[in-house]
Amino acid sequence: MKTLAELNLPESVRYTDEHVWARMDGDEAVIGISDFAQDQLGEIAFVDLPAVGSRFDAAADFGTVESLKSVNQLFMPVSGEVLAVNEELESTPTLVNVSPYGEGWIIEIESAEGVSELLDAAAYEKHLETL
Repeated sequence: MKTLAELNLPESVRYTDEHVWARMDGDEAVIGISDFAQDQLGEIAFVDLPAVGSRFDAAADFGTVESLKSVNQLFMPVSGEVLAVNEELESTPTLVNVSPYGEGWIIEIESAEGVSELLDAAAYEKHLETL
């Protein structure tokens, strides 16, 4: 397990208390799980991806991440419609471990209002200190 100082918490993304991140890319938001989440889970064995075109409200369950340790729900950071899913995760789910903010992204949504209201890196780090 990584220490808090060892975690990669980029300033370019926003975070939720449930360890999901969102990064604006034009009018869309790319969504994945934080370095903390992937570190706690251990090696990711499977990612259950939603269907493109599905709509989810903020805080709704949109899939699961399964590791050798556990199965964890994924909760939407903001409301939106799924525009794309990371199909690479079907054959290589460990991309979430290797590159949680890059190649390990999970979904892309449109209508991503509210991302700026999520936790910034400093606030997320303070949240992690309470765990």
